[in-house]
Amino acid sequence: MSRMTPFSSPLLLGFDAMEKTLERIAKNGDGYPPYNIERLGGSDGCLERLRITLAVAGFAESDLDISIEENQLTVRGKQVDEGDREYLHRGIAARQFQRMFVLADGMRVTGAALKNGLLAIDLDRPEPERLVRKINISVTE
Repeated sequence: MSRMTPFSSPLLLGFDAMEKTLERIAKNGDGYPPYNIERLGGSDGCLERLRITLAVAGFAESDLDISIEENQLTVRGKQVDEGDREYLHRGIAARQFQRMFVLADGMRVTGAALKNGLLAIDLDRPEPERLVRKINISVTE
C-alpha cells in the first residue's frame, strides 16, 4: 500500500523538495530556545515584513551565529562553560542550540539585533515583479 501525500496529485509538479522540507520540519521537536514570529505589516514596497524573536538570555553576541543557506535560516548558539567556578547550586547550564526556519522564495533577512536577552531577526519580502511570458506554439505536419 503506497502512502498518499498532499503533493501526490499529478497537477502539482516539482514540489518534491517542499514535501521533504515539511517532513524535516515535522521531525524538529526541540522547544529551546522559545521564539515568537510576528507580522509587522508591509511598507516601502514590501509585500510582507516579519520579525523572529528568540529568547537567548545568557548568550552574548559572540556566542550567536545567524546564517542563510539557500532558503533555510539557521540560528546557532554556543556558550562556553567556565571551568574555574565552584558552584554550590547549578541550575543554569551552559548549553547549545540550533534553530532552523525555512524561508519562502523571495524572503530576505534585513537585520538582527540583540537586546535584553532577546534576539530579533527582521525579514521582508519585496513585491515581486509581474512577468507575463508568451509561449509560442509550434506546428508540425
